Amino acid sequence: MLRDLITVSANFDPKGQPRKPGALCIGAQKAGTSWLAQMLGQHPQVWIPPFKEVQFFNYVYIPGHQYWIKWHYRNKPKEIRERHIKREEPLPPELDSYLDGLTSGKMFHNHWYKRVFAPAPGNAVPMDFTPEYSTLPEEGVEFVAGFLRKVKVIYMIRHPVDRAISQLRMNLRREKRTPKTEADWLEEVRNPVLYDRGDYAAYLPRWQKHFPDMKVIPFGRIAREPGELMDELEEYLGIGPYPYGNLDKKVFANPPGLNPPPAAVALLTERMEPQMEFLRSQFGDKFVKDIR
Repeated sequence: MLRDLITVSANFDPKGQPRKPGALCIGAQKAGTSWLAQMLGQHPQVWIPPFKEVQFFNYVYIPGHQYWIKWHYRNKPKEIRERHIKREEPLPPELDSYLDGLTSGKMFHNHWYKRVFAPAPGNAVPMDFTPEYSTLPEEGVEFVAGFLRKVKVIYMIRHPVDRAISQLRMNLRREKRTPKTEADWLEEVRNPVLYDRGDYAAYLPRWQKHFPDMKVIPFGRIAREPGELMDELEEYLGIGPYPYGNLDKKVFANPPGLNPPPAAVALLTERMEPQMEFLRSQFGDKFVKDIR
């Protein structure tokens, strides 16, 4: 769970002025952004909104996302309030007012986006963790570059096959479905949604074009060298060292079961080979070894 803004009043400035984020964390779904948010959410020089994913630029530039983003903003404030009730902790009035202010009236315009980060303390880097930004069309990435001229970007990369399987298992559990036969599994792995979120060959060049100093992080480093990874990111973000807790703890790990059969994995592997070739050509063999 991200550090609760409610219980860390020094990290929530109710009189703060609207401001732009200093960093974005984007990348493929199921590629470690939640883990990174939990780590950086502990740092006193980083500020993350209580609902983590702001979903602003994709709301504007990917119309197909708008329906579920509206659900996101109905659901997340409700979750925050219910969490406080469950903990038997009063909801601070400044947080209550902040949530109401962001979810009432006109939303998803430039000033609204800056209001999201208003409570960030002056010495903190406000961060927007929204993996879906990685899928923005060219005009969307161009707008981000013009609107957030000084922003730093972290892009999380996971092995295309592993990522797709993790997304598939998550989707099946959400939909309460279990494929029965090998043919059923083969049909599942043909679903275009599994390829859209991990299309690095299409998405990465757009971001690299506008953010040449973007930090690209291979997923496997989270498990193998989390401390060294956080040291690098602290330097990149310009923040001091911090003794993070739970560095080796998985976030939103899929429970056991719902493993696709070898034939489905083989089909995914064949279809993902262009993505693997792209990653090898861009980053080299060592990077490719680190994405799983």
